[in-house]
Amino acid sequence: MIHFVGAGCGAADLITVRGQKLIESADVIIYAGSLVNPELLESAKSGCEIHNSAYMTLEEVISVMKSAEEQNKITVRLHTGDPSVYGAIREQRDALDVLHIDYDICPGVSSFCGAAAALKAEYTLPDVSQTVILTRMAGRTPVPERESIASLASHHATMIIFLSTGMLKELSSQLIQGGYSPDTPAAIVYKASWKDEKICRCKISELAETADKNHITKTALITVGDFLGDDYALSKLYDSHFETEFRKAVKA
Repeated sequence: MIHFVGAGCGAADLITVRGQKLIESADVIIYAGSLVNPELLESAKSGCEIHNSAYMTLEEVISVMKSAEEQNKITVRLHTGDPSVYGAIREQRDALDVLHIDYDICPGVSSFCGAAAALKAEYTLPDVSQTVILTRMAGRTPVPERESIASLASHHATMIIFLSTGMLKELSSQLIQGGYSPDTPAAIVYKASWKDEKICRCKISELAETADKNHITKTALITVGDFLGDDYALSKLYDSHFETEFRKAVKA
């Protein structure tokens, strides 16, 4: 069995209980070494075979999985955050399907959740934004034209932008082109939940300058939207005049 495990957003104690138990039981671990906290490997059992996929091709990853399966070993494929977000797991699953190798997926705490915790923020505020867009700039991996930053920015929803720290000048330009005001609040969250976490708040127009000043070139999320501001409406759920199946409304 191959277990795809979300390692969480950084801090070793933010992995799920299930994920931790799978690491402890694994005979083979293939981990995304460029992003996964190596402290998570400390709980691997003695003799566990560990591979850093940062140095491996897809074919090499699958070869290790196939070999482990032939030896009836338990394999953990340890991905950063949650495997469903920029995890590149579909191609691995499809290859395992061809080989008739079974697998399952253990979710993890995505970095966009870690970033919200670091910011002490709520992405979905009444009268501000009820939609969260997770996206990225087009780079070596292209993005469908209909999902351009400018197109998505036109919704004025909360935006969480992955894998784009090296393109912040262009990102600012596209956000503004899409309709955001240059003064819209933004934040760069570097290595959310890690010991060297850093939060840099700024305006959309200042993203590139802020990253340069703070020497941030990678491993950061860009958060954009008025959820970072101070104006919002109170939740109806806890409004004394709002009736629910659990609570009668207070009459004015």
